[in-house]
Amino acid sequence: MGKKDDAEQPQTGSDTGTKLPGMFSRYKSSVEQGLHNAVPGGENSEAYRLLRYHLGWVDQEGGPMDTALTQGKALRPTLCLFACNALADDYSKAVPAAAAVELIHNFSLVHDDIQDQDVERRHQPTVWHLWGVPKALWSGNAMQCAGDLSLLNADAQDVSPATVLQVSQILTEAYLEMIQGQCLDLNFESRTDIKPNEYLYMIACKTGALIRSALQIGALLATEDQAAMKAFAEFGNHLGQAFQIRDDYLGIWGDQATLGKATDSDIRRRKKSYPVVFALEKASGRAMEDLLRIYEQEELEEDDVQRVMAVLDEVGSRENSQRLTEAAAARALEALKPVSLPRWAQNEAEELVDFLARREY
Repeated sequence: MGKKDDAEQPQTGSDTGTKLPGMFSRYKSSVEQGLHNAVPGGENSEAYRLLRYHLGWVDQEGGPMDTALTQGKALRPTLCLFACNALADDYSKAVPAAAAVELIHNFSLVHDDIQDQDVERRHQPTVWHLWGVPKALWSGNAMQCAGDLSLLNADAQDVSPATVLQVSQILTEAYLEMIQGQCLDLNFESRTDIKPNEYLYMIACKTGALIRSALQIGALLATEDQAAMKAFAEFGNHLGQAFQIRDDYLGIWGDQATLGKATDSDIRRRKKSYPVVFALEKASGRAMEDLLRIYEQEELEEDDVQRVMAVLDEVGSRENSQRLTEAAAARALEALKPVSLPRWAQNEAEELVDFLARREY
């Protein structure tokens, strides 16, 4: 485990947006091993069972699950290992840190589901929906603790204590940014005067910080080259924007069966995702009046949801969202140009960016 042959080429397909790039399958076993090492067993303990359920490993009773449907893409740990591998032959030293990033991400998802009252994630009921808010809160907290502890295990991979502390600082600062972004996102739900720049700052915190830190940590564990670390961090910033705006797009126009969750919930919760923020800036006359009226209501009816969808179409929110996603994707690839990467890494970065900008789930 941990080495990449320069001759090995990623698998590609014509079904861009539906097929995961090759790097996900190549790092999959390393990510899974890192996660299993980080999350305590103890199937008889309810605390650990809830963590393992959310990660898609077990069902409600603790029995084994078919993880093909119930696990996420593991984007962040994959990026961490990719960055390390692109700059060094051996990426095994980054596995504990990659697991830590994924566990921090999942702690935020458990809490997000509570805040958003989402009853389904990854094709299965959410933790709070099955076990209640109090148990979901402590299971999210336990996930965070497991992530922090996994990071400290990096010293077992011949990583110096000073580097472990630096990695810990990067990750902790990133998930503090993530929490700040989540607070802003919740605040936006009661506002109709949000400007696009405010929104972009919010997603830079909520989504971009953890993606950026995953790449930055992977680079740090591979090299002392400050320019390379800066380039991968900048790559992550733009990648985070592309990822989140595409996520907002799918939250309105995606396929519910493919996504594993309802696609009208963002509008029903009056969530100010990018397409809505754009519409609130561009709409006028009757369309603006309808948006303001609808988003001042406590609950939205089906007619309200359909009217919002019609206004989004009228002002071109769908097309603008995709244009902004593709522009962020282009800036992401531009950020890596100062770094001398092996050919396979350049190819895989391009394949990944193309997938994230056009993904269907």
